[in-house]
Amino acid sequence: MSTAPVRSHGDAFPRRVFDVDALLIAHDRYLEGLPSAVQAKYLRRRGAGALLAAHPDLDSWMSRPAGDRIAEARRLYAWPFLSWCFATGRLIPDLELLAGKGKGHHYVIWAAFHRADVDQAAAVCAELGWVPEWVHRVSVNALAIVCLTQQVTLSEITTAELQAVSVQIRDSALLEQRTRRMLRGQHHSLRKVCYQLGLLAEPPAHANARPWQVDAYLDQVLQPQIRRAFGHYLRTVSTTLRPKTVQGRAASLVLFAGWLAQDYPEVQTLSAVTRDHMEHFLAYDADRPCRGRLAGPGRTVSPGHHGRTVRDLKAFFEDLAVWQWSDRPTGLVLHRGDLPRLPAPLPRSLPPDVDTALMRAVHNLDDAAARTGILLLRGTGLRLGELLDLELDCLWDLPGHGSWLKVPLGKLNTERVVPLDQTTLDALDEWMALRGQQRALPHPRTGRPTDFLFAVGGTRIGPTRIRKGLQIATRDAQLADRCGQPLHITPHQLRHTYATSLVNAGMSLQALMALLGHVTPEMTLRYANLANTTVRQAYDTAMARLGTTHQLPLTVATATSIPNRLEWLHAEMIKTRLGQGYCTRHPAAGPCQYANICEQCESFHTAPEFTPLIRAQLDDEVILRDDAQARNWPAEATRHARVITALERHIKTPDPEHPLSTTG
Repeated sequence: MSTAPVRSHGDAFPRRVFDVDALLIAHDRYLEGLPSAVQAKYLRRRGAGALLAAHPDLDSWMSRPAGDRIAEARRLYAWPFLSWCFATGRLIPDLELLAGKGKGHHYVIWAAFHRADVDQAAAVCAELGWVPEWVHRVSVNALAIVCLTQQVTLSEITTAELQAVSVQIRDSALLEQRTRRMLRGQHHSLRKVCYQLGLLAEPPAHANARPWQVDAYLDQVLQPQIRRAFGHYLRTVSTTLRPKTVQGRAASLVLFAGWLAQDYPEVQTLSAVTRDHMEHFLAYDADRPCRGRLAGPGRTVSPGHHGRTVRDLKAFFEDLAVWQWSDRPTGLVLHRGDLPRLPAPLPRSLPPDVDTALMRAVHNLDDAAARTGILLLRGTGLRLGELLDLELDCLWDLPGHGSWLKVPLGKLNTERVVPLDQTTLDALDEWMALRGQQRALPHPRTGRPTDFLFAVGGTRIGPTRIRKGLQIATRDAQLADRCGQPLHITPHQLRHTYATSLVNAGMSLQALMALLGHVTPEMTLRYANLANTTVRQAYDTAMARLGTTHQLPLTVATATSIPNRLEWLHAEMIKTRLGQGYCTRHPAAGPCQYANICEQCESFHTAPEFTPLIRAQLDDEVILRDDAQARNWPAEATRHARVITALERHIKTPDPEHPLSTTG
């Protein structure tokens, strides 16, 4: 058989002339080296001869429909011969033929001829932690499809070959949906293997990734001039804002443009938008029906969603005014008062019994990644995005200060360190041992190669895996609401629970602010409203006083409201000499902290004409001090002694006819 040289990817194969006898001789030579039984070799020879007798021009036969070729090869038992032709490069199979046949000799024989490539790919699959069945499917089936259809070896695979096979899987009209889905999964895993081997510069995109593009949003805007203005604005702010923020703002702009096209089709430019238009839109958006996956009968948007829309539009129109764009409203169309006052609920921490039961179930989760992630969320108060962005070098050991976790740049673009307790540290060490070695992945924000802590099988885990782990733990812990439905616990509730437990243990809000990574005190002050030990102690002290006496009267029940001086001096009460009357405070109320403050103040000064009043008060204070000592009220006696000292200091010149009393 004479053949042309093997083509490179993208070149067309020249027409070949087959020498049937030479082809059969080469095939017989191959069969002689197999450890198969004589009968099996005989059947293979007979199948090869039957196929070549019917179709001496195999290239022409390969152009027939895949279904017809598969049926005829099975009928003639020629498939082992065809698989040998594919593996040795004598025929170039197409993907529909290989996938339509499914399992068979075409993979086994190719693997026997390329054992080194298969072993190398299988070793990488094993390092990524894949089960043996999937290792075989990727290292044999998926690799064989690429190498056979593109005529390359493992080391020669590039993005072009992989993309060509992806297109064939996508565009084939003969593949069933189930087969197409299986081939896509295997091919995606093969891309991971090629990336781990260094054959590709970029890892494969996540199967569920949906890259966001401005044009995809702008296509929904029907007004041409408004669409151009929106596009210019979104591309401008994308240089300073996070992609998610830009995407949310784009959604708000598209919503507003759609409402304009429906209710005010005559408005074709932003300069035509007036305050009246915005008032009507605000009324519409406040209770409009939900859209997308949240849509349902009678379900309207939440106050938070409405608030985000108003904030986005307000920022948009303010930016246009600051930038002095020609196509902008002539006046102020949104005011600060248009921003709705959103509810400010307390942090939704888990009750102690729910927290304990949930964490006990989390420790028994089979998914090691979800188990470690949830324990880290509960033990460090991380946000979910911060958890998924952790890197392998996130652990800091400070001599004398234990182990700390370095939290990378996250939601607020700040870094911080958080101390670790022993339980959390043990879970982290266990996961690092299970994770294994993997090639660094490009960081989604910076593009730099990053060893992410939570990477499984060559891919970063997503938030869904953590949420699913929480659902399983909630179910295993049998946590349900009053209606018997499983509790809906979110990852962010673990952050609230972490912060609440620290506040209740007496941590200051300043320290909590540093641990949680808040950039403003207002974010942390929400936890000041929680029930904490300080408030509880003050409450218990007050209730104890209430328990001593069922009422705290301002006057004693057995005394008149305005007693005379002698009755007052001998009454069972805490007494304070006032300038214009008498205090009748009951002993159960305790000493008054405001009593005689002025007389003891350094800024208090008197005059000679007030000397008789001060001397009278001094005489009363001496009597009250002695009375308190007799009643064994040391706090009251000390207070009166301080007042006596202060009054004596205010009388500059003693009166010989009325000598001063002395302190005891």
